[in-house]
Amino acid sequence: MSMIDRINAYAGELTALRRDIHAHPELGFEEVRTAGIVADLLERFGCEVHRGIAGTGVVGILQGRTDNGRRIGLRADMDALPIEEATNLPYRSTVPGKMHACGHDGHTAMLLGAARYLTETRDFDGTAMFIFQPAEEGLGGARAMLKAGLFERFPCDEIYGLHNQPGGGRGRIKLCAGPMMAAADFFDIRIRGKGSHAAWPHQSIDPVMITAGLAQALQSIVSRNTDPLKAIVLSITRMQAGASYNVIPETAQLAGTIRTLDADVRAMAATRMRALSEAFATGFGADITVELRDVFSVLDNPPAQAKAAADAARDLLGAEQVDSCIVPLMGSEDFADMMMAVPGAYVWLGAGPGAGLHNAGYDFDDAIIPVGSAFLASMVERRTAAA
Repeated sequence: MSMIDRINAYAGELTALRRDIHAHPELGFEEVRTAGIVADLLERFGCEVHRGIAGTGVVGILQGRTDNGRRIGLRADMDALPIEEATNLPYRSTVPGKMHACGHDGHTAMLLGAARYLTETRDFDGTAMFIFQPAEEGLGGARAMLKAGLFERFPCDEIYGLHNQPGGGRGRIKLCAGPMMAAADFFDIRIRGKGSHAAWPHQSIDPVMITAGLAQALQSIVSRNTDPLKAIVLSITRMQAGASYNVIPETAQLAGTIRTLDADVRAMAATRMRALSEAFATGFGADITVELRDVFSVLDNPPAQAKAAADAARDLLGAEQVDSCIVPLMGSEDFADMMMAVPGAYVWLGAGPGAGLHNAGYDFDDAIIPVGSAFLASMVERRTAAA
């Protein structure tokens, strides 16, 4: 019986588990219920379980047939998003304003499926580490686990993870060696001018006009300061000012994100953002402050581990179901920080058509659960055997 066939035998249980987690979403560092389910199942499977890492993180440890000293980590994220679900699914979110709109419910189910398979078969030598991470969605869950001593307490030689990709071709695995996902900085720009009656704008230092001009000027960082052959995205996602028709407000705010794949481009963008803000402050007589926060690192797949993941996927699914040379994506993933501490690889697992990630109409494709579980389990079997 193939690995996928064996996991398919209990795919219905994994689907039910995934849908239960979907119905009870928890935001970052609040995943108490989810972590409890994960830990209880790992113990039932026969793993050594450690709870409460960085608050709600869970690690399960499984020894293979013998201990050859090889230690392979597998990671899944558990947190949901602050989005009001807009589906009519029977297992839709029961928590107002929260939903699993990125598939972390599915990632959790897939890693539990891999853990069950490996505990039942024990067809490997060495140690498997099942890492269930809180707070991937911009709250620094990976960094929190690292700060809590993740790899000091649970050393790994390599670590692997995956993410679902709606519309990516069901069951198709995609990756590349080198930078695969972008670093992300979040920014907040606060403009303080001088308020006045809207009928006498000459008595104001209008923060709304400054904000509008600065928002446009910031795009010149992309169009005029960056080498056209190097990737950068600068997106303004929030503009706030005023609350009345006849009052020019005192303050305004811009916020958004910068995505880059290159350290020099990242540093340049930060420098130019501060310089443009300072110039606008001087030119209009306003006070402007810029706060930039390093939220995600570049996710970089080392060549050896990327090849290992691609080879495993081809053996599992067939060469036609694997693309190992994709173009990097400008989305971000905090698994990057774990791979800065331990070499590994991250892959995209294609799903069927449907709403995209972070969309109120999104739902995870349950048909790919056995594929994801099998891929993760195969990485333990193959990489614990690696010289």
